[in-house]
Amino acid sequence: MTDTRLSFKEMCTKFDVTPRTLRYYEYIELLEPTKEGRARWYGPREVARMTLILRGRRFGFSLEEIRQWLLIYRQKGNKPQLQAWLELADRQLAELDRQRSELDTTIADLRALRDTAAKEI
Repeated sequence: MTDTRLSFKEMCTKFDVTPRTLRYYEYIELLEPTKEGRARWYGPREVARMTLILRGRRFGFSLEEIRQWLLIYRQKGNKPQLQAWLELADRQLAELDRQRSELDTTIADLRALRDTAAKEI
């Protein structure tokens, strides 16, 4: 990563998030930009954290889970953070598998009902 800093507006554009979202992530201490007067600057660390935050959200993790996971690195280092990641990932994979199974059942039920209705036309 380079040492290039991004402004608040550039950060919103780069990650396609609203200013409100970015300010909220700062408020809950997921991001810690450098502040110069009223300007906020995001360095490589914040860009990397934002990437992880958005990826975690896409995988279905809560913001609190992401915040706790990011704190582990600062407090305990890389290995405990990786262990926590494996536990989170295993739990989320099980939940996604459960949701997929439920969705497959719902789709099958809806198709059967649709096919029954189509035969009556």
